Amino acid sequence: MTRVRTTRLLPQAYRPLFAHADFRRLLPALAASDLGDGMSIVAVAWLAIEIAPPGQSGMLLGAALAAYALPGAAGALLFGRWLRRLPAARLLVADSRIRAVLLGCVPLAWAAGVLHPVLYVALLAGSSVLHAWGNAGRYSLLAQILPPDQRLAANALVSSSVSASIVVGPALAGFLAVVVGPAWLIGLDALSFAVLAAQVGRLRGGAAGQDGRGAKGERDGEAATTAAPVDADRSAAGLRLLRKQPELLGVLALTWFFNFLYGPAEVALPLHVTDDLHAGAGLLGLYWTLFGAGAVLGGLAAGALRRFPLWPVTLGIVAGWGLALVPFGLGAPAAVTLACFTLGGLIYGPFTALSYTLFQERTPAASLTTVLAARSAALLTAGPVGTALGGPLIALLGPRQVLAASGLATVALAVIGAAIRVRGLRRVRTPAPVSRPT
Repeated sequence: MTRVRTTRLLPQAYRPLFAHADFRRLLPALAASDLGDGMSIVAVAWLAIEIAPPGQSGMLLGAALAAYALPGAAGALLFGRWLRRLPAARLLVADSRIRAVLLGCVPLAWAAGVLHPVLYVALLAGSSVLHAWGNAGRYSLLAQILPPDQRLAANALVSSSVSASIVVGPALAGFLAVVVGPAWLIGLDALSFAVLAAQVGRLRGGAAGQDGRGAKGERDGEAATTAAPVDADRSAAGLRLLRKQPELLGVLALTWFFNFLYGPAEVALPLHVTDDLHAGAGLLGLYWTLFGAGAVLGGLAAGALRRFPLWPVTLGIVAGWGLALVPFGLGAPAAVTLACFTLGGLIYGPFTALSYTLFQERTPAASLTTVLAARSAALLTAGPVGTALGGPLIALLGPRQVLAASGLATVALAVIGAAIRVRGLRRVRTPAPVSRPT
């Protein structure tokens, strides 16, 4: 089928994108790297379980998952002074090459019989150091190679690729982990980033961007630099603004603890599959696939929730996700917990959109970018810290109990948030007493 006939199958808004040779080269490479990361959701955890010393699988699993995320958060916060002015293409290539090399060392070390747990965690940590900057470079590069009226469609396609990878990647990994082993799946992820680095280097804008300039940037008057994942100056200013707005501080605190309490559940699920259900990687992939499908549907349904008050809906989402985890602790069969995890994804899906909407509605337009920068800086650590805590908790309680405890703590978070919200509303509605002159 020719390219012209293929583009006719696309909605009208997306057809002009494929007139750009650079975009046609970039999109498949981005999709491949997204799929590789989707498979790594299962592969990283499963390989940690396979190489862990007896009785230490929970600790190693928590360390591996934290290493795959936490250094990226640290890199976003620490390296801004040196990296924020680099061209977007150079950042994306640097991140892709680092991930290709270090993740590629994982299957090689495993095949050679030298993949010690410490080496495994170190390779994962090193591979993620620039990942936040690579993501920032990805979207900045799209802005450079496309005209302004086509950027929304391009962002939608790239974001859809990420969502689709969460659905397809774990299911594919669950099957392939049995056939080739999880270490080689991480190798496929590394290969996808090598392809991405090569494709970015072939871009006309990417090649020109090595010296900070490009034809597109010159025509539009745009510098070929990337937006920082977290702008330190704006983050500090945003935190000062947030201190004057208790409601937004409440939204931020709720989101931080929600993401934090999600971390231990992410660590506990693989061990629940192996230790409690005595199943393989295929079932773990199925859990994440169903969760991803539910989250995609829930995210699409966020617009319908707009007619309801946002605070009650947001707190309801937090409580609903927590309740979806409780049946794990009751010893429910796999069929029941699969249904609960799917429902949990459906409930969880709209949360990010609604959280951003609360910030957008409660923040003056002139301060919105500054406040959102502070939000990003504060939330970068929540999930990774919760994930790192998951290992010790599993060693103490066991995976099934950690899943239930995460769910109950999340329900308690929603109850506490509702109580604080009600108290705040009462305080606003209660008029201050008027002093009488003596």
